[in-house]
Amino acid sequence: MKTIIILIILAIIVASVLLSCLCIVPQGNAWVIERLGKYSATWQAGMHIKTPLIERVARKISLKEQVADFEPQSVITKDNVTMNVDSVVYFKVLDPQALTYGVERPIAAIENLCATTLRNVIGSMTLDETLTSREHINSETIKVLDEATNKWGIDITRVEVQNITPPKSIQEAMEKQMKAEREKRAVILTAEGEKQSAITRAEGEKESAILRADAIREERIRTAQGEAEAIAAVAEAKAKAIQLVNDSKPSKEYLSIRAMEASEKMADGQASKIIVPSNLQDVTSWATIFKESK
Repeated sequence: MKTIIILIILAIIVASVLLSCLCIVPQGNAWVIERLGKYSATWQAGMHIKTPLIERVARKISLKEQVADFEPQSVITKDNVTMNVDSVVYFKVLDPQALTYGVERPIAAIENLCATTLRNVIGSMTLDETLTSREHINSETIKVLDEATNKWGIDITRVEVQNITPPKSIQEAMEKQMKAEREKRAVILTAEGEKQSAITRAEGEKESAILRADAIREERIRTAQGEAEAIAAVAEAKAKAIQLVNDSKPSKEYLSIRAMEASEKMADGQASKIIVPSNLQDVTSWATIFKESK
């Protein structure tokens, strides 16, 4: 009975040891394995068997892209303005062995390196350049960090400067400047609007005057055309009347009567003298009549 119990205990121990030697590495992770204190292998995702008492898992490393949000760093610009800069670093482990044996505290090392780089980059820029050149700051920082962390098996994929916080006095001055700029733009826009309105009114008055002048000219042209047509019609009627008289071959007595009627109309006028044609004298046996008006 005792022998059976001992065998069961031994079987449990052997099973426990075997189970402890069976290792499953999750997807997106890598394990660094040491054999007798020396680097042996890097296990990727999947099932692995570890030699008991000889091999051990030195470090479990995530191969996913990671984010390190650092505390705001105090930096001084070229024009001696002290500000706080908050940065975020995105990185990915490419070589688990280099990370395990290349640096003791990788996140702290990246944070210190990032702070030093930001001080160097921003220290060569003025306040205005710093506030408007985030892309330049990001690119310069990632260049320096990526070069330094390659030997640690880390790839810096992205660096973002989240916040740049100038001193309170600088912020107040900037707010006053922005307010003045907004007021200036408002005045300029108002002036431009008034100018455009005046131009529009002037153009409207000009077009109205042109239309009035065109209307007056058209009216005068039509009036002149009407008068010309009337005169032409009267002249044509008279010409037709004369033609009809000529075609009818009037007698001498008829012409004498018409001459007398014409002389009567001439006498009714305001002329100071009336001259009767000589042929009228032949017809009516009158002498030339001279009438002097008082």
